[in-house]
Amino acid sequence: MEEKKGLSLGALTAAVVTSSIGSGVFTLTSSLAGGAAPGPVLLAWLVVGFGIMMLALALNNLLLKQPESEGIQAYAQAGFGNFAGFVSGWGYWLSAWLGNVAFATVLMSSLGYFFPVFKGGQNVPSVILASIVSWILTYIVNRGVESAAAMNTIITICKLIPLFAFIVVGIFVFKGGIFTAHFWSNVASGVAGNASVTGQFRSCLMIMMWVFVGVEGASMLSSRAQDKNDAGKATIIGIISLLVIYVLASVLPYGYLSQNELAKINQPAMLYIFQDMVGKWGGAFIGIGLIIAILGSWLSWTMLPADTTMLMAEEKLLPASFGKKNKNGAPTFSLVLTAALIQAFLLVLLFSEEAYNFALSLCTAAIVVCYIFVGLYQIKFSLQNKDMKQLWIGIFAAGFQIIAIILAGLHFLMLVCIGYLPGIYFYYKAKKDYNLDGGKLTKSEILWSILIVAFAIISIVMVATGSIKI
Repeated sequence: MEEKKGLSLGALTAAVVTSSIGSGVFTLTSSLAGGAAPGPVLLAWLVVGFGIMMLALALNNLLLKQPESEGIQAYAQAGFGNFAGFVSGWGYWLSAWLGNVAFATVLMSSLGYFFPVFKGGQNVPSVILASIVSWILTYIVNRGVESAAAMNTIITICKLIPLFAFIVVGIFVFKGGIFTAHFWSNVASGVAGNASVTGQFRSCLMIMMWVFVGVEGASMLSSRAQDKNDAGKATIIGIISLLVIYVLASVLPYGYLSQNELAKINQPAMLYIFQDMVGKWGGAFIGIGLIIAILGSWLSWTMLPADTTMLMAEEKLLPASFGKKNKNGAPTFSLVLTAALIQAFLLVLLFSEEAYNFALSLCTAAIVVCYIFVGLYQIKFSLQNKDMKQLWIGIFAAGFQIIAIILAGLHFLMLVCIGYLPGIYFYYKAKKDYNLDGGKLTKSEILWSILIVAFAIISIVMVATGSIKI
C-alpha cells in the first residue's frame, strides 16, 4: 500500500505556529504597557484571538474549495473585480515591505544592546547599516537564492528557544501582588494613554494584530495536508497555541515589573526584561537569537513583496515589467522598486518619535485591507453555496477587521492611501498596455480612485500641519 504523502496534523500545527511568530513577540510587553494595564490587555487578546481565528478559518475554507486561486489578492479579484484585486494585492505588497521597515528598527535596536552606537534603532548609524542590510538582501534574492529548509530550521530554533526560556523564567519570578496592583487602571506615566478600559483596549489592537500578520501564509499550508479535515483542526490548535504564547510572553512581565517600569523599557523589551530577570547573559541570549531570527525573516519578506507584484502582473493588474524575471528567475524591477521605497522610509524614521510602532501600524493597516476582502469574499462565496456556518465565519472575519481598524485608528488607513498613489498609476498603465476595458478606467474604478486620492491628499495635509504625528 502506497504511503500517503503530505503534512500530518502535528506538522501542520507546528507550521502555523512557527511561520506566524516573528520579531513582534519580542517587543510586545513594552508596546502594550505604554497604554494598557494587564486587565485590558487580556481582554484585547481574547477579542483579537477570536477575530484572527475567524480569518484563518475563512482562508482555509476558501483555499480548500478554490485551490486554483494564487495569492491573497485572488479572492478580492474573484469576488469583486479587477480593481478590488489590485487594491487587495497592492495593500499586501505595501504591508510586506513596511514590515521590513519594522524588522530593520528591531534589528538595529537589538544590535544596540551590543553596540551602543545603534541604541534606539532610529539614528543615522542605524539607518546606514539597515540600508546596507536591505540592499544586500535584495541583491541575494535577485541572484535567485531562496531560503532553504535548513536555514528555516535554524531561524525557528533561534526564535523559539529564547522565547520559551523567557516564558519559563517569567512564570518562576511572577508575583501576583504586582500583577493585580493596578489590574484595570492605566498607571504608566510619561506616555499617551487613556484611563478608561475602552481606551486601553483600543491602544492594544494594532500591536496585537501586528504579531498575527503572516497567519495567511500558514493557512496556505493546508493544501499540503495528508487529510484535508486536518487543515481546519491545525488552524484552530495553531491559533490557540499562538495566543497562549503571546499572552504569556506579554502578560507575565506585568507580574515582575510595574506597568510604568515596563512602558519605559527600551525595545526590544524582552531582551532587557530577561536581562533584569537572570543577569547580563540573559540579554545577550535573547539578543543573539533575535538578530539571527530577524535576518532570516527579513530575507523571506524580501521575496514576499516581489512575489506579490509578480502574481499581480500575471493577472494583468500591474504592467508586465513587474513580472519580468532575470536569468536567475527573480523579478528585478519589483525587487529594486521595493528596496528603494524601504530606503526612503528608513530616512523618514529619523524624524519619527516612535519609529517601530509607526512602521508596524502602517504595515497592519495595509494588510487589514486584504483581510477585509477575504472576509467579504467568504461571505459572498458562502451565500452562493448556502453554507450558513461558513457565512457566519465570514461575517465575523470581516466584521472584526473593520471594527478593529476603526477603533485602532483610521488615520493609519488614511496614511496607507498615500502608498496607493503610484499603484493607481501602474494599474491604469496595465489596463492601457493590455487594452483592458478599452485601455481606460471604468466609472466605478474612477470613483474609487478619486476617493483613495482624496484620502491620500487629506493625510498629507494632516501630516504637514501636525494633525497626524509620525
